[in-house]
Amino acid sequence: MNKKVILTVVGSDRPGLTRAIADAVYAAGGNWLESHLSRLGGKYVGSVLVELSAERLGELQAAARAIDAVGLHVDIVPAAGEGERNGQSLGIEIVGQDRPGIVREVTTVLAGLEVNIEDFTTAIEDSAWSGAPLFRARAKLLIPAKLSTDQVREALERISGEIMVDFSVSGETA
Repeated sequence: MNKKVILTVVGSDRPGLTRAIADAVYAAGGNWLESHLSRLGGKYVGSVLVELSAERLGELQAAARAIDAVGLHVDIVPAAGEGERNGQSLGIEIVGQDRPGIVREVTTVLAGLEVNIEDFTTAIEDSAWSGAPLFRARAKLLIPAKLSTDQVREALERISGEIMVDFSVSGETA
């Protein structure tokens, strides 16, 4: 019987770490399904969804411990069931001068509307005009069936002046 697990990884960034994880998955007979891997704060961080035979989970754990020996910390946790997704997908982008609290304010509004954040990416970059730090975020949202995309847009626009950011809706996402 096959099982899905999530590998979470954190370590000093260096060439070959993704290959080491791929080697461990392959050696245990696993199938690499999805991943989010990046350099964050000077560290290599990420997560990998793997499917493998339940009988070979021990092999994956042993291979992961071998990776730990070369400077990468790997944890393995069981994946949750997929469950049914009800609602409409919506993508949003956020841009504004960086300041503390932007993520907190946006996520407070979304949680209050019972909107699920399925993917969230943020970055700070220099503004083209002033050179001041510019906050950028992209989110993939799942809007509950009882809520319209216009209601979400209006709720975000109500706080845009307070937190000095612009929101744009990138339309329905797949």
